[in-house]
Amino acid sequence: MWKGRFAQATAELVQQYGESISYDWRLYKQDIKGSIAHARAQVKAGILSEDEFTEIESGLGLIEKDIDAGNFEFSIELEDIHMNIEAELSKRIGATGAKLHTARSRNDQVATDTRLYCREEIDTISELIRDLQRSLLKQSETYADAVIPGYTHLQRGQPVTVGHHLLAYVEMFSRDLSRLADARKRVNISPLGSGALAGSTINLDRHQIAEELGFDAVTTNSMDAISDRDYIAELLFAFALLGTHLSRFSEDLILWCSSEFGFATLSDAHTTGSSLMPQKKNPDVCELTRGKTGRLYGNLVSLLTSAKGLPLTYNRDLQEDKEPLFDSIDTVKLALKVNAEMITEMAINVEECKAAASDPLLLATDLADYLVKNGVPFRSAHELVGKAVAMSVESGTPLDQLDLASVSSEYKQDAKLVFNLQTALAARTNPGAPSIENVKKEIARWKQTLNS
Repeated sequence: MWKGRFAQATAELVQQYGESISYDWRLYKQDIKGSIAHARAQVKAGILSEDEFTEIESGLGLIEKDIDAGNFEFSIELEDIHMNIEAELSKRIGATGAKLHTARSRNDQVATDTRLYCREEIDTISELIRDLQRSLLKQSETYADAVIPGYTHLQRGQPVTVGHHLLAYVEMFSRDLSRLADARKRVNISPLGSGALAGSTINLDRHQIAEELGFDAVTTNSMDAISDRDYIAELLFAFALLGTHLSRFSEDLILWCSSEFGFATLSDAHTTGSSLMPQKKNPDVCELTRGKTGRLYGNLVSLLTSAKGLPLTYNRDLQEDKEPLFDSIDTVKLALKVNAEMITEMAINVEECKAAASDPLLLATDLADYLVKNGVPFRSAHELVGKAVAMSVESGTPLDQLDLASVSSEYKQDAKLVFNLQTALAARTNPGAPSIENVKKEIARWKQTLNS
């Protein structure tokens, strides 16, 4: 493609070092789509005749079918998907194919292809997130009133329900959806027509091209358009944070499935055994999800590191944007699918949860609230309950069976009425609190949201 300037062929090692066709082949549909829109604009500009456009459109369509069918042979000598397709087009239709690249560069071509690809993947991943939320929501409804301890510092804190706990992740994934929707706005801007860095003296109708490709607008600075990888970094961040949420959920399930907790059981189809210990049932999906989150972080850091010191405009370093992008997309899509499937088949061990939630220490804060309602300042109430807890621990007497009056005269005869899980949950009626009524209202709201 640059033989006019060079007298010597590119070294074989350099070809191997610089090729991207081994991974950017997956942009072929976007590349062909962009080329057809570009060719249509060339007709309007008088570069191509209608007949030539038809030749190009037909030729590209046949190439796409061959790639779809696995009948296309890619060449690393042609470096990337753009030149592989263009060279094949010229081979098939002759000189007309050589006109296609008029008024564009591989720089704006790859930027366009990647934006189209990202846009499509955002839409696919967004629907997969909704599927995951639906799986969580279904389980939230099934176990809406199953009481379970809530934890801070991995120590039992206060009672909640399984439904409330699972809905916390529905909220997290909703923020992931919002981030992707917002990122999509910045993805959906067309750079095609920016050329290598300063456009072209052959001015094609960029707005026409953008409209045909479904972009919302065109970029307004050719240098920025060529060098911009913000949209990829933003997506990789969104995927990394999505991974964080998946990983946190995985950690919860790993704990819940342990013998020490016993709160949940995963299906045989979503666990593995041990090659040595016959009794084992391991939550491998959860552990792999937790591990793969590190890859999502690494891909983000890789791109940021590649881009941080680059002068305007295009530098070959930017070729290193695609493997992290593709890997993160593949990782996230598979993680979302397998987790949604696993959650759907998960069972909660309600009796184990109930036994753990029956610990009267979970209602120590409610006991402090009782004192406050009887006129005791909160700091004093906190201290009085702390003394009662210390006495309970030291004597081995459960807090709800302790003679509270011996701790302080502030405790009245009705103090022990606090130790009722259903009453305690029912009292938590503030928006966002885990009363069963609130949980069921949230489930109804999310069902409407996710099914609309």
